[in-house]
Amino acid sequence: MANQKILTMQDLSCVGQCSLTVALPILSAYGLETCVLPTAVLSNHTAFRGWSYLDLTAEIANIFNSWEENGFRFRAFLLGYLGKPELMRVAEECFDRFSEEDAVVILDPVLGDNGKLYAGFDARYVDEMRKLLKRADIILPNVTEACFLTGVEYREDYDFAFVERLGKELSKLTDAQIVITGAVFGQEIGEVISGSEKGEILLHERLPQNKHGTGDIFASVFTAHYLSGKGIRNSCNLAAEFVADCIRNSDEDHFYGVNFERILKRNK
Repeated sequence: MANQKILTMQDLSCVGQCSLTVALPILSAYGLETCVLPTAVLSNHTAFRGWSYLDLTAEIANIFNSWEENGFRFRAFLLGYLGKPELMRVAEECFDRFSEEDAVVILDPVLGDNGKLYAGFDARYVDEMRKLLKRADIILPNVTEACFLTGVEYREDYDFAFVERLGKELSKLTDAQIVITGAVFGQEIGEVISGSEKGEILLHERLPQNKHGTGDIFASVFTAHYLSGKGIRNSCNLAAEFVADCIRNSDEDHFYGVNFERILKRNK
């Protein structure tokens, strides 16, 4: 997929290692011509004490008109944090107007974590995200997001059978291939790939640190490898290894993210 355009749609934090400040360098470093559709500009991400927020939704119509005039089309899409229910419909319009034939849509349905929705999200946001699942080819929810999307009550003490059930419930909502990320099983963490009969589990060492932005890094590295033809299973393993290396090479007081740049430089 070299020299073919991928569009990533998510917010931009001027300071902080998440969303577009992660997706753009990672996808580009792996050889993809990466274009962006920023949904908002934040002074910094919300792990800091305070932040400013500029909503760019009103400008997207002008961006789309310019893209149409210039004949831009995209071979793939990666969607992350959107932030507003209205942007789900904007995303669908984007697919309709700017997809090349057989374009791939990879959706990280960012809603929440640890059994709770992120601040500012409500049932309407979940409902709109549930509709957007139908347009995806691959979805990458974590366990919390899978629970909200399916209506299954979240459990802290879940097992593989519970996560496998989430995959089956998600398959009723979308024809997309399903990868449930960040599933914790004791001292291991991994992904559960939902299949037609039985899910497949990929396990890795669970590191003690919890760092901001690692889900965005996983989605970006996964997308880069998947679009290069490595398949879902290998792409999951490579993305998980990349994230683990980032965590191991980040200082403990680096609270707002991980030093993915060190790993990206080493891998290239």
